[in-house]
Amino acid sequence: MFTGIVEVMAPVLSHSAHVLAISRPKAFEDTCLGSSICVSGVCLTVKAGDAQSLTFDTVPETLTKTTLGALNPGDKVNLERALSASGRFEGHIVQGHGEGVGEVTEVRLCEDESRELVIRLPQNLARCVVSKGSIAVDGVSLTVADIKDCDVRIALIPYTLSSTTLGLLSVGGCVNIETDVLGRYVGKLLTTQPSS
Repeated sequence: MFTGIVEVMAPVLSHSAHVLAISRPKAFEDTCLGSSICVSGVCLTVKAGDAQSLTFDTVPETLTKTTLGALNPGDKVNLERALSASGRFEGHIVQGHGEGVGEVTEVRLCEDESRELVIRLPQNLARCVVSKGSIAVDGVSLTVADIKDCDVRIALIPYTLSSTTLGLLSVGGCVNIETDVLGRYVGKLLTTQPSS
């Protein structure tokens, strides 16, 4: 489990034949084979690593449901290690199970150096999102400012813009989306209740 509090950005070293290699951040010295890492919102398992890199397998399901298949060497990704039992829970419950891809349709610069993004979601994901609820965008825990139809508006503070890949986004960019797992379970229960 993750919290959506990105620890660091790191560049992609290579991505071919369903193997993704990322530059290993110094803070990730404790990462070992089998560790779970949230890579831009997608939970991946470390298959190999050395002092310079971490390597992960990427299966076809991951590549078709997320933006990872489009990564090129030099692209930056958000990284978060799995939450330890003694860790501080500061974001929201993020599983790293990318549900789909959203498209940035608007970027608005604000006077206080923050930014507002509008992201168009697939309809099946939009129905799981509520205003002032939680959403993970490329693995970043965010609060939904507003939602209208399939368009989600989120506000990004300067710290998030400088510390995550969300500061690099422009109109037309694609992002991995994970809706709030609690909302998904409630929605499932409400739609599968037998009629009386």
